[in-house]
Amino acid sequence: MGYDYALVYVPAQQHDSSDAPADHNPHSHLTYTLPPACLLTLLYAPLCTKLDLYRIAFLTTIAVAATVPWDSYLIRTHIWTYPPAVILGPTLLAIPLEEVFFFVIQTYTTTLLYLLLAKPLLHGIYLVREPRGTREGKKWQYLKLGGQLAVALAIKQAITFVRAAGTRTYLGLILVWAAPFLWLLWSLAYQFLLRLPLTSTFLPVALPTLYLWVVDTVALKRGTWVISPATKTGIVLWEGLEIEEALFFLLTNCLIVFGLVAFDNAIAVLHTLPSHYPSVPALPSPLLLVKALLLPASTYDDDRILALAQSVARLKSKSRSFYLASATFQGRLRIDLIILYSFCRVADDLIDHSADPAEARAWLQKLKLFLDLSYGGDEVKPNGSVVKATDRNQGQATLFAVRAFPDDIMLTLLMLPTPILDKEPLYELLKGFEMDLLFTPSNPSGPIKSEADLDLYGSRVAGTVAMLCIQLVMHHYPGTSAADAQRLMQAGSEMGIALQYTNIARDLGVDARESGRCYVPSSWLKREKLTPESFIHGFTARARGDDGVFRKKLAAVRSRLLDRAFERYERNREAIEALPVEARAPMRVAVESYMQIARELRRGGGAAGRGRATVPGWRRAWVGWRALVGPVRS
Repeated sequence: MGYDYALVYVPAQQHDSSDAPADHNPHSHLTYTLPPACLLTLLYAPLCTKLDLYRIAFLTTIAVAATVPWDSYLIRTHIWTYPPAVILGPTLLAIPLEEVFFFVIQTYTTTLLYLLLAKPLLHGIYLVREPRGTREGKKWQYLKLGGQLAVALAIKQAITFVRAAGTRTYLGLILVWAAPFLWLLWSLAYQFLLRLPLTSTFLPVALPTLYLWVVDTVALKRGTWVISPATKTGIVLWEGLEIEEALFFLLTNCLIVFGLVAFDNAIAVLHTLPSHYPSVPALPSPLLLVKALLLPASTYDDDRILALAQSVARLKSKSRSFYLASATFQGRLRIDLIILYSFCRVADDLIDHSADPAEARAWLQKLKLFLDLSYGGDEVKPNGSVVKATDRNQGQATLFAVRAFPDDIMLTLLMLPTPILDKEPLYELLKGFEMDLLFTPSNPSGPIKSEADLDLYGSRVAGTVAMLCIQLVMHHYPGTSAADAQRLMQAGSEMGIALQYTNIARDLGVDARESGRCYVPSSWLKREKLTPESFIHGFTARARGDDGVFRKKLAAVRSRLLDRAFERYERNREAIEALPVEARAPMRVAVESYMQIARELRRGGGAAGRGRATVPGWRRAWVGWRALVGPVRS
């Protein structure tokens, strides 16, 4: 029933208020509901955004508004009552204050658990276009109608229970109240409810429900409240827990999670489909949320949804640290960052996975041509009219990408937000990949002969990516002056180089064994009495166990790489605090998640000597949480 654990609801004619345990009321919230709420608040506070606060307030308001009339009716009609000795006194429409607080605290706690579990998800990839008249479209419509019919039958049966006015009255009243809301939410968000991972739908329902079942069992056994035998079935889920009580907590948590899923479905439509919603306010109005939910799924941009799904799968597989860090960014900025980073992975893989240098160079030329078509200049017609490059070249770039690249790569290229990115960093990125082609079996050090060469390489393959990320941040959160923007771009480039030094330090063995490459400057190798060839050979010798002397030399080389990484990191990390406030904490997470690899290498952790160094999951989570709280001090 819709009550606080502290209330003693019993039919007035069956129980005298003097028999109730008066000490149970105010202490039940302190004992049972507030501790999990406080714990979840502590865990989620660094992740909380203005949109999350809006979501919590929105859902809580609806939950209270929907529950109060129903609860008030049950109390006023004596479906249950409560002894005055066990409540504080104030009421709302005959509902004790403690009862109203329970509506709030249950919604708040379940919402926080849902938000915590759903944070890593990019909700846009769970949208599904439903082409009219197709088998796929019909399938989704059948699923929608099937759910609607099932809930409608439950409502019909509930009405029968209520009309019978017998032992199934309370069960019927619960279903009559909850089922219509479930029908509406299913109708609006059935796609998400079926497609989201169970960790973000089943768990946020199951865990709070099980907890409340246990607490309710304890309370009922103590006699904290009693359900009238005249209105209950007498069926128990287990000893001490009436089936009506179990159903109530299950349905209320379902309502909360279904409501959250519908909210996120609407936000996903707004953020993922700019063709329908060119601009979206930070806090969309309830009317806009409803409009987004009512947008026909047959009009969704299937290519954009698929491109996002491919990008997410790519980053989960090959750039886990960045993907997890991206979860702390919001809205369209996160989407653009994922597409950008996916483009970088695609370009890198095309070069690295080519069968031979000729094929790699061919891919480079195709990538350059794609950028040429995307960034070509405006065209002036003979009559003086101007055709903007972004309009004319988009079609040319699209046609070329469709013809020249595989499907899973083509969509990523087409979704690259070139209109809001400067072209120079992208061309410089391709020059960095060109440097990789200079590594050959006869020249294992490639172009890396000095520290300056290594800095140039790091600037091209990583500093450019950092600059592009900052450009996206400043586009989505404008207001930074030109001078400050320039300083941020320079600091970003330097930080990118620091991260690339970390990357090289981590992958020394992998690069040597799998690619035959040595990214260590020749001058550093000479200090250790090594050559690029002997350096690479040292890793094959280690496979035979002959690694004593070489391990010391490897440690010295790796230490120098890490020193230069931390030098640039320390010099430029304060620039993060000059970013727009919405991006500061997420950018700290992105940087610190990667620099933690460097810290693991310094401590000799992970698999530094055998392969790629790894950061344990619990430590990665701790580093991210700490970075969200505030600037990290080494």
